[in-house]
Amino acid sequence: METAGFRFDNTYTRLPGVFFSRVAAEKVGAPAIVAFNAPLAREMGLDAVALDSPLGAGFFSGNAVPPGADPVAQAYAGHQFGHFTVLGDGRALLLGEHVGTGGVRRDVQLKGSGRTPYSRRGDGRAALGPMLREHIMGEAMHALGIPTTRSLAVAATGEVVERDEPLPGAVLVRVAASHIRVGTFEFASLTRDVGNLRALVDYTVQRHFPECAGAACPALAMLGEAVRRQAALVAKWMGVGFIHGVMNTDNMALSGETIDYGPCAFLDTYDPGAVFSSIDRHGRYAYGNQPSIAHWNLARLAEALLPLFDGDGEKAVETAKEALGIFPEEFRARWLEVMGAKLGLAEPGGDDEKLIGDYLEWMHREGVDFTNGFRSLDPGAQAAPAGLGDWWARWLARISEQPGGEQRAQGLMRRANPFVIPRNHRVEEALAAAAQGDFSVMRELMEVLADPFSETERSRTYAVPPLDGGRGHRTFCGT
Repeated sequence: METAGFRFDNTYTRLPGVFFSRVAAEKVGAPAIVAFNAPLAREMGLDAVALDSPLGAGFFSGNAVPPGADPVAQAYAGHQFGHFTVLGDGRALLLGEHVGTGGVRRDVQLKGSGRTPYSRRGDGRAALGPMLREHIMGEAMHALGIPTTRSLAVAATGEVVERDEPLPGAVLVRVAASHIRVGTFEFASLTRDVGNLRALVDYTVQRHFPECAGAACPALAMLGEAVRRQAALVAKWMGVGFIHGVMNTDNMALSGETIDYGPCAFLDTYDPGAVFSSIDRHGRYAYGNQPSIAHWNLARLAEALLPLFDGDGEKAVETAKEALGIFPEEFRARWLEVMGAKLGLAEPGGDDEKLIGDYLEWMHREGVDFTNGFRSLDPGAQAAPAGLGDWWARWLARISEQPGGEQRAQGLMRRANPFVIPRNHRVEEALAAAAQGDFSVMRELMEVLADPFSETERSRTYAVPPLDGGRGHRTFCGT
């Protein structure tokens, strides 16, 4: 069979069998590619021409297995809205790890490929809209410079999935550094077999944290690096107004990539308490709560790793607390870098946290659009916006202190403040058109989002916020 350039090396299946189940995808009636990421395919060393064809439709829908693939559903657990649950890939299959250009290893996963042993009462399928949302969001985040899983393709199945209403079915082909999650370690801990836990740590260290392999306690060193990666990731989310929407521990990847674009959204009007997810009824995963939730999730990772820290339970807990204790300062440092750059500050420090905070407070009080509020700041402007006089003077004075002054600040700000983001109403518009068979709206949106920091005649339309400031927007979980 034509391989289309796939080169699989399935190291995950060399872990103890408790971590996965071998499963075949369920066949679909009429597979057709409705979105294909040719640039990513080429980046992976795949044959983009061969894949954008009926051959690719067969691979992407699960109707055919690429040579060398070894499909498995992964087992994991997770704290969902704070409550522990045993989970697993209920509608996804890891085809394997493609080793591409330069030896880069990436998981290739089908999402929406049918039932698995972990499906519980689910049908294992996915609807077209949520899969296209993940396709749009992952590529938008990648263009914004934020670590993320990506979408190689979306294949329509030609079948209907039953949700609140009948919807067209689809399969997403997700590409990730790996699908190892905090919840994977929680599952390993649940087995009460230290051998399983150690095997998972050794595997994860080899794959994502090789610098930790020689540490006295690789599990502890890995935890410290995971803390740093998550602090940096969430700081970048905050910098573009991204709200993940469902920060359960099974949706936190050890690689430090953003994973799972279910009920996610972007801020329009700035509000630290903004929640768009229909299932987040108490605001647990609100925009402003994301740093503390990341810290909480990491604590669950530390709990799972306790047996490897020390044979003495009390000493193990103290060791974990010390490792977790770096998160607040690590996040603060990364947040200052991200937000400082948005104000043109090359090396933020001193009173800059207050300078940033005061501007955010003004935006919240005045109902200012988050993206446009930063993008429109110009230290060369003749006058300050209403109500910002004192802050404006402090900001200009701070900019004048740093080497390069105003010119350097403007350059930093243009690189740190996107002109366009995937505005929620624009994404919904694209998904609504796609549901009717018109994919041109989505394609144009994605072309604009591929270059988010450039202001062009076409992109100006996409920079306009919704009339209600986004306050009425709601997102829904794809299941």
